[in-house]
Amino acid sequence: MPKRYWLIIVIYIAAQVFPAIGRPIGEDYFGLSDVDAMVYSTIFGMALGTIIILKMLAPDMERSEMRDRPNYGYMFKWAFYGFFLAFLAQYIAGLININVFNVEQSSENTGLIMDIIEANVWFIILPILFAPLLEEIIFRKIIFGQLYKRMNFLLAAILSSVVFSILHFDFAFILTYVAMGIVFAYLYVKTKRILVPILVHMAMNTAVVLLQLSVDIDELERQLEEYQNAAMILFGG
Repeated sequence: MPKRYWLIIVIYIAAQVFPAIGRPIGEDYFGLSDVDAMVYSTIFGMALGTIIILKMLAPDMERSEMRDRPNYGYMFKWAFYGFFLAFLAQYIAGLININVFNVEQSSENTGLIMDIIEANVWFIILPILFAPLLEEIIFRKIIFGQLYKRMNFLLAAILSSVVFSILHFDFAFILTYVAMGIVFAYLYVKTKRILVPILVHMAMNTAVVLLQLSVDIDELERQLEEYQNAAMILFGG
């Protein structure tokens, strides 16, 4: 593996742990709350890491074989197909989790992200932008890409997807992460463009976040209606 790929992985890890440094700075020097300091330091660390990593990947974009890859029409067509393919993989994994492994609870990782978004809406940038972009570069372009040079597609996709799932620390849903990872790896191989799984990953995360937010809004409206009904009873309205 090229040395710069190792450095990219190190930068990715550094971006992940940057809030350990940024949070105290935000609290002590800018008077931010604990949550706000964590959110802004996370965004700053991920943004800086993304800029550096994309700069380091410039040589990959300049290689002659890049010019022979499919055009953007083909790429966006497969991004569209890929969204439904990824949704299908997630749905099947969910059925297996429920009927075979009796995993019915909501994802702890998703729940934690939504809690932070509710506390500070700017955190929404992480799951819909930075996380998909950097995760596809690390787990598909680098880890899967290097494994795929040494073994068949399925084994390389499974191994890289297992690493992808473990690092989300949401062990009850490992099958879901693996299924999604295999789809993303397939899209990468099919189109030869890492941008395709990035776009699909972004679309999936955005759909999940919006769905969670809509559920919360519906619950809020239901509670508000109950309060109004109760007030009408109490005050004879």
